[in-house]
Amino acid sequence: MTAHNADIDALRRLIFGRATCRAYLRERVPEDVIRSIVEVARGTASWCNTQPWDLVITSGENTEEFRNALMEQVRQHPAPDADFPFPDEYRGVYLDRRRQAGFQLYEALGIGRGDKERRDSQSFENFRLFGAPHVAIVTVPEELGTYGAVDAGGFVSAFLLSAQAHGVATTPQAALATQSSFIRNYFAIPEGRKLVCGISFGYADRTHPVNGYRTERARVDDILRLV
Repeated sequence: MTAHNADIDALRRLIFGRATCRAYLRERVPEDVIRSIVEVARGTASWCNTQPWDLVITSGENTEEFRNALMEQVRQHPAPDADFPFPDEYRGVYLDRRRQAGFQLYEALGIGRGDKERRDSQSFENFRLFGAPHVAIVTVPEELGTYGAVDAGGFVSAFLLSAQAHGVATTPQAALATQSSFIRNYFAIPEGRKLVCGISFGYADRTHPVNGYRTERARVDDILRLV
């Protein structure tokens, strides 16, 4: 096998081997591993090399304190407060994919379609950070607008794959962006920076059924038009 093919195979294993983790062990990721994950992700390309992303990463008691504060915030103030607008609704194939992912999640957990209480409880797990020992808060400067957020998306993908290569599981979470003002104030993030998402991470609890399923991906011909 050539080095070129080996690189492709390694990348394919990382991309298709990674899945969103929704149950974590309590074990912390060593600081040198966290720094190594970020060291790789920082090589992400960005428009005009602006590198607009910034991270706050919690560990130990700081994670626990934030987790508890965030859950209390959502209980008291559940209305969304996001820096970037969320979709008003999902339609067509996007709705179909979203529904299918939800059905798989609930099936893995044995949650019936009519069990609103358990569905709501599972949704609230986002704010418990799924029990992860760490969370990364990703922000960008407001003045860079949409393309700053696009660049941050590239960084998030690189972070997820770097973590996967380090044996660390991840959960990219738009849900945390629904509490943007609270999180910005909590971590003393400057007002001019907007919250893109959070990434909970740690070591996966591989015995938990919620980590035992995989969502599908669209075929190449569904997303590609060669002209």
